[in-house]
Amino acid sequence: MIHLSHFKVFLYRIFLSYFFYMVARVLFFLYNSHLIQVDSFDEFISLCYHGIMFDTSAILYVNGLFVILNFIPLVINSTKKFQIFLFYLYFSTNFIGYLINFIDFIYYRYTYSRSTLSLWESVENETNKFSLFTHFLFTYWHVWLLYLSLCFLWVKAYQWIKVRSIKQKFTVRYVFLSIIGLVFIVVISVAGIRGGDLRESTRPVNLVDANRYVSNPSQSALVLNSTFSFLRTIRANNIKKVDLIDEKLIPELIQPIKQYKNNPKTKPNIVIFILESFAKEYNGSCNKYMGIKDYVSYTPFVDSLANHGLLFYNAYANGYKSIHGMSSVLSGVPSFKDAFTSSPFSQQKIESLVSILKSEGYDTSFFHGAPNGSMGFLGFSNILGFDHYYGKTEFSNDKEYDGIWGIWDEPFFLFMKQTLDKKDKPFFATLFSVSSHDPYNVPEKYKYSLPKGKIPVHQPIAYTDQSLKKFFTAAKKTDWYKNTIFVFVADHSNLVYYQEYAKELNFNAIPILFYLPNKKLVGEKAELAQQIDIYPTLLDMIGYEKPFRSWGRSLVDKKGHTEPFVIRYSANVYQYMKNGFVLTFDGTKTIGLFKSSDWELKDNVLTKYPIIAKQMELECKAYLQDYMQKIVDRKLGNQ
Repeated sequence: MIHLSHFKVFLYRIFLSYFFYMVARVLFFLYNSHLIQVDSFDEFISLCYHGIMFDTSAILYVNGLFVILNFIPLVINSTKKFQIFLFYLYFSTNFIGYLINFIDFIYYRYTYSRSTLSLWESVENETNKFSLFTHFLFTYWHVWLLYLSLCFLWVKAYQWIKVRSIKQKFTVRYVFLSIIGLVFIVVISVAGIRGGDLRESTRPVNLVDANRYVSNPSQSALVLNSTFSFLRTIRANNIKKVDLIDEKLIPELIQPIKQYKNNPKTKPNIVIFILESFAKEYNGSCNKYMGIKDYVSYTPFVDSLANHGLLFYNAYANGYKSIHGMSSVLSGVPSFKDAFTSSPFSQQKIESLVSILKSEGYDTSFFHGAPNGSMGFLGFSNILGFDHYYGKTEFSNDKEYDGIWGIWDEPFFLFMKQTLDKKDKPFFATLFSVSSHDPYNVPEKYKYSLPKGKIPVHQPIAYTDQSLKKFFTAAKKTDWYKNTIFVFVADHSNLVYYQEYAKELNFNAIPILFYLPNKKLVGEKAELAQQIDIYPTLLDMIGYEKPFRSWGRSLVDKKGHTEPFVIRYSANVYQYMKNGFVLTFDGTKTIGLFKSSDWELKDNVLTKYPIIAKQMELECKAYLQDYMQKIVDRKLGNQ
């Protein structure tokens, strides 16, 4: 059996993991304290304390082989060569796992959650991985310096106490006691990985369990660590059938089959701008309703269109990544805990704006100025069935390449206009912009003429807005312009400057704007809206009369077949918003009810409004059950 002195050194080495994970947690909070609401030092200590459970799971995941090799009955356990081998094993696994936490020092401010396996999914389709890595390395040098410095200190602390070499004979007693000790350590380790519970009736600790210890949803990121979040989602498929309610109730509760007969049948051109990181916070037309004193708008042109269009300023993204925005807007398929587009079920026929408009005789095109295939857009556009894909390859002029992501917005927007000029009518085109993306650069000629703003993303947002203005200036001279419906929507939010947007209910708040050059629309609306509403809204606007499947609703349905609502996944729980309330649901049961004016979701009023909570829970369950069932059964392509 392992010698007592050897056992003490082992415990010391495991303790070092706990210590450095806690240091990373503190640093994570310091980098993101403006996004995580902690009201007192005592509350901070409490959150860190509960984080130990998740640290335990992550540390034992990462050090599993190290633990076993320390206790397996080998007489060479304490020899110098074996200890050197353990040294390299310990740090090769720990340093990789530890690194993910430092990436989240920066990445968290874009996703508002700890990184999961989707961190890799976000870059796996990029052809410029080296450029992205180099950019991160040089731009956030201070994060790397912290990481390398702590790794250096960790190595020095490890070497401070060494295992004393002991000659051990391979006896029956040694083997027997070693096996007993190994079994004990394995049982303890499994319990630690599961969250301290070995009962068969309980499941292993998961990301959602962090919410058990918080008073504010944003605090769950402080309780968790990124290593746990990443490892816990490897090979985890959360898109699976659930049996939450009687299936017969679903059509009545959520009306998944839509059919509108509000408008005469027409065939206008349709152009959707999905704008990278074009968050609600940067749009003046939205901010005037937020109660922010002396707000600054970086979108004067879009604001001018909002004066004559239909703006939904209380709108949300249905995911946190660009590819989520594409699937939500074009096919009405949101992303929750797992992204549909990276699930095993994404390769299926999908009824969408693309397929329906093609059936109506539309020419369909997707434009994205990045290298073809970036973000997974080319693959998903093929699944949706676009007739044409226009990327960096089709633009064919690398002089306009920004060096990181793709062609600058202004020349690529004008390229789209020139391409549309040659199209047969009607056409449907979707453009996904590029330039308002980290590393937040603008062309050299505009660096001094565009407002720099308060945070790095402000100037690129202003550049994209200016690029839209130049597109419209050119488009107004065409014969197709006046017979076109334009839609503007962000894929997700981005960096936060105003503290109102650091509050949970304003994470991923976006603008949704419909603009018709030949028709003044209603104006600005406070009612709830979301990306998945764009698909049914457009079909309603053009008078499409056939039934179709949609989890969203028409935003221009005067008959009000479906009440305004939003369903999304945030802070490791489902959030269902409707009629002035927000229900939080963990996948099986309701854990909170809040008034929509409670942006931080701090005052749980679940016990005060049980009837409202019960109805909202039924509807939330209906959406989730129908969503999972239709995706798993591959029935997104039909009714």
